[in-house]
Amino acid sequence: MSGADNLPLFVLPMVLLPGEIQSLRIFEPRYRQMLDDCLLDDRPFGMVMTDPMAIHNGWNGPRMFGCEAEIISHETKGSNHFIEFVGRRRFQINKVHEPVLPPFEDESMIDLIPEAGILPDLETILARVPENSEHSKLYLSAEVTYLPDEDELTTFQQTELKSTLNGILSKIGGILQIDKDTLDDWIEDRTEMVIDDSSTSMFAVAALTISDPEYKYQLLSCADSKEVFLQLTRFLAEMDV
Repeated sequence: MSGADNLPLFVLPMVLLPGEIQSLRIFEPRYRQMLDDCLLDDRPFGMVMTDPMAIHNGWNGPRMFGCEAEIISHETKGSNHFIEFVGRRRFQINKVHEPVLPPFEDESMIDLIPEAGILPDLETILARVPENSEHSKLYLSAEVTYLPDEDELTTFQQTELKSTLNGILSKIGGILQIDKDTLDDWIEDRTEMVIDDSSTSMFAVAALTISDPEYKYQLLSCADSKEVFLQLTRFLAEMDV
């Protein structure tokens, strides 16, 4: 493992993989504050799958492994923020830092929500932060260690991934009744574009073929690139049965 850091955390029932591009609408005050911090300091955040059994000051906490997210576009529409981001490095959480305030459902906060259900602004919420608090962050953050993904794929590994991916995409194309010549050309272009000697290729294949967040999380939690390859090829083989 390498490179310790402290990351703001976006905790959701979803998984981001290295190289994968996703988008979100941000409206919760805690995540608006987090977005402001990330944009101001030009820093990434961590995307982590929710662990309902890990509670931090009333909020659902994160699982142990996640993916660093780099913001690549940001747009504001009214009180909503829309961001697009790309997955970068995998990480393991060492220590979680709790939000300074509990959720609005907490007895001490519930009076902030008017009957119309409109969320209060950040200034109103931050006025509730106790004067003796060590920080004023409404979101979770964590000390993390980045996992090693520097290994290059061997020619054999690239060939195996291409062969399996071709089989899966061919089956999908057959189900959709796509013309064979058109499908073959698209598959060839796609596999050549997605798979090269970088370890990110494995996650690109996973993002293209795997939708189950639990499977994607298992890939995030692998100790190294070799284990990622073994897990991924097992998942793909099950799909290609």
